[in-house]
Amino acid sequence: MDDKHFERQIETLGVLDDTVRRKLFRFVEGRGEVSRDQAARGAGVSRALAAFHLDKLVDAGLLEASFRRLSGRTGPGAGRPSKLYRRSALELDITVPQRRYEWAARVLARALGGSAAAETTDAMRAAARAHGEGIGRDLQKPPGDTPPLRTAARALATCGFAPVVAPEGQLVLRNCPFAALREDCREVICGMNLALIEGVLGGLGVQGVTAVLEPRPDTCCVALRAARASAPTPAPGSGPPGVEPEPRPRT
Repeated sequence: MDDKHFERQIETLGVLDDTVRRKLFRFVEGRGEVSRDQAARGAGVSRALAAFHLDKLVDAGLLEASFRRLSGRTGPGAGRPSKLYRRSALELDITVPQRRYEWAARVLARALGGSAAAETTDAMRAAARAHGEGIGRDLQKPPGDTPPLRTAARALATCGFAPVVAPEGQLVLRNCPFAALREDCREVICGMNLALIEGVLGGLGVQGVTAVLEPRPDTCCVALRAARASAPTPAPGSGPPGVEPEPRPRT
């Protein structure tokens, strides 16, 4: 890592050296588009203070901003467009002293992707599932009356998948922890990812949730559904911290 790149990363991380700013970033992270009002309520601060810090996060490249009318109307009387915020694609990765674990992961993933031996890939997925089971066993299971999809969301949030319960009752994982690897060998990485998630759910003892490969733009390749699709979507605010239903931004 050259000195300029290192300094830029340190400066960007320094933007989060503020309690309110961190709360706002964590609230927006993984939630799709969020309005200033939603972010202010989520962080427990005033709208004006939220707007100030949200724009600082945009300036640092940690968030992206866009404008859109939320009423769906156009023309005179439709109202002003609302400013919406979402997590950017910026990645920060600093190790001191410097490490290059991602390089090793890329080499191994490419080797697996080019291997003709199916048993090698099967062994990798079995290892991923076993690792996920260990993670799941180490997690604290919520009360027995917690819906399975919420239990899965809580577990995967701790793993960095940024889960969001979509309106149709599907659990969308807005972050892929292995995004840097999957572009070169998507089949291998996505298969490993699916096995890892299945292992986490199995180790935690979650039943009634199915994980499937369902690639979407800008999200993890794995999606989860409750066994009974007719089950009602939990009301906003009823779930654990950091796991909210898909937001519907308001002006």
